Amino acid sequence: MQLYLPVAAPLPQSVPLYGASVPAGFPSPADDYKDSPLDLNRYLIRDAASSFMVRVSGDSMADAGIHHGDLLVVDRGLPPLHGHIVLAAIDGAFTVKRLHRRDGRVALLAENAAYAPLELGGEQELCIWGVVTACVKRFT
Repeated sequence: MQLYLPVAAPLPQSVPLYGASVPAGFPSPADDYKDSPLDLNRYLIRDAASSFMVRVSGDSMADAGIHHGDLLVVDRGLPPLHGHIVLAAIDGAFTVKRLHRRDGRVALLAENAAYAPLELGGEQELCIWGVVTACVKRFT
């Protein structure tokens, strides 16, 4: 897993955002209405000082829409809560999983039936590096 640590605040880069939503079902007439520009940095990153990106390796989170090669935005400033997708280190090894906290027990859950839950015992060291807030993927 490759970590991309924070760098100087990026310069705003805006792209046009069209006001009409695009249906993913049956086609509908397109609107020619263009809304205000969208800065992807501002849209994806809530707090630049506490955020960084990491590239995904593997398929354990495929059912959450996170696939091999995707880039994840991770925010170290958010508290990791039950149900959040987190970047964690277990005994120094990084993984991206869904945090599960119930009845004093902690587990990291994959979003792929081929992977068993990682039940954490008292002898294991868990460090939550941050909460995953966005996933960036390319199709071509």
